[in-house]
Amino acid sequence: MDKVKLENLLNIKFHNVDIIKQAFTHSSYVNEHRNQHASDNERLEFLGDAVLELGVSQYLYRKYPTMPEGEMTKLRAAIVCEPSLESFARSLNFGEHILLGKGEEMTGGRSRPALLADVFEAFLGAVYLDQGFDVALQFLEKHVFPKIDTGAFSHGMDYKSKLQELVQQDKNKKIEYKIVDEKGPSHNKEFIAELLINDEVVGEGLGRTKKEAEQRAAKKALDKLTI
Repeated sequence: MDKVKLENLLNIKFHNVDIIKQAFTHSSYVNEHRNQHASDNERLEFLGDAVLELGVSQYLYRKYPTMPEGEMTKLRAAIVCEPSLESFARSLNFGEHILLGKGEEMTGGRSRPALLADVFEAFLGAVYLDQGFDVALQFLEKHVFPKIDTGAFSHGMDYKSKLQELVQQDKNKKIEYKIVDEKGPSHNKEFIAELLINDEVVGEGLGRTKKEAEQRAAKKALDKLTI
């Protein structure tokens, strides 16, 4: 684990380097280095999971004052699920800091989704112990919450249905979705969708699938219409 590189990347000055190092220590490393008396990150992962849930819950509660409890639960689940946590860890290059045993290293553990997701939670737990909840929250505000605002978790919300309910209040309005562009290679395509109400574009969305692009376009439209 490169302490200086992490501090510069995250703009956090760590007090207890050992607890931060532990966040990046996999059990396979501990098993192969028993003479170092190192501890793995499993307990920190447990703590970080709770910090993440509270931080995200608090954010959703304040950000969306009219969102029902059931919808907040669905959205939170989409944010804290393994694929999302893996994505957060990858965006921060956490994989390069993980301490692994030789066997785990040779079988690609450094890029294994579950392992990266665990490291992200463990790191959050370590930040909480080292800096307190406010700094952990600042970390989430910088690296997680902006993705919520841009609709990165729209797969966890049915914005199209919400928009339909809103627009149907005026029977003279007609909703239409159009896929206006595709880009990227076939194995990694992105789609751009436009949402039109009475032939006027009121939202545009980018997604890995046509449905995701349409959901993001619907969210953009909802944001405009409910301001």
